[in-house]
Amino acid sequence: MEDLIKLLNEVKPGVDFTKENDLIGSGILDSLSIIQLVTRINDEFDVEITPLDLVPENFQSAETIYAMIQNAED
Repeated sequence: MEDLIKLLNEVKPGVDFTKENDLIGSGILDSLSIIQLVTRINDEFDVEITPLDLVPENFQSAETIYAMIQNAED
């Protein structure tokens, strides 16, 4: 989770990702930042986030993003 928080801070600095629960609704993550984040996640975690994973529910919080990464690892 620590590596994910670091990536999130690189994509969108200045946000407390440990406390945010509506990253999309609050405008913190937009489509461009999600694409940047997915590219970085694929490289950093050696997983493949597919287009089917690109749903708002997977990007609501650091926890939901981390769960998506864990599912991609299986």
